[in-house]
Amino acid sequence: MDGATGHNRAMNFLDSSWMQTLRFLLEVAATVAFALSGVIAAARKRLDAVGVCVVAFVSAFGGGTVRDLLLDQRPFFWVRHTSFVWGILALCVGAMLFMRQRHFQPTERAMLLPDAIGLGLFAAVGVDVAMAADMPALIAVMMGVTTGVFGGVLRDVLCNEVPQAFNDHRPYALCAFLGGWADIGLRQVDESAWVPLLACVLVTAGLRGLALWRNWQLPAWRV
Repeated sequence: MDGATGHNRAMNFLDSSWMQTLRFLLEVAATVAFALSGVIAAARKRLDAVGVCVVAFVSAFGGGTVRDLLLDQRPFFWVRHTSFVWGILALCVGAMLFMRQRHFQPTERAMLLPDAIGLGLFAAVGVDVAMAADMPALIAVMMGVTTGVFGGVLRDVLCNEVPQAFNDHRPYALCAFLGGWADIGLRQVDESAWVPLLACVLVTAGLRGLALWRNWQLPAWRV
């Protein structure tokens, strides 16, 4: 009996360690994706190097910071992992040099792919962090939406634009909302913690990609 208990504890520890690693990797990938979208958005506005770095930082860390504030998580995720900050700084410098040397044209279309990928990754991380904090299902889904959407919202505000999430009429926050519920639903039927996490990424990013490809439109306000 003692041996079985020890084995179960060891397996639970390994599962917990694996999930923490997976969550960290997803957060890194999401941070990079949104930082790239911030660099492209800032380049479109012809901001200087400081402006590019600030917009990239806000894009990468804005959604997670709002999530941590709402969940009362201290210190913030990027403060716990200062390597994120150094990494984004290096990414900004590298991206600016690459774009100048290759004469890369920073268009809105170029920003859509990293933005969609970052939306899916951050939505999954937000739901998982909230569930780990024992939040109700609805709150966990809303934390996923907040984490995925607010970085892009703050990015567009800094670039003096109406946030794309609100004005292009193609599903954006709705994709993260549905992806979050896919995560919650799978948690009820699948004991593998990584399956719901990856399902949220695929559903959210996949729906956003389909919305862009098929030009799906949400109803707009008509006066």
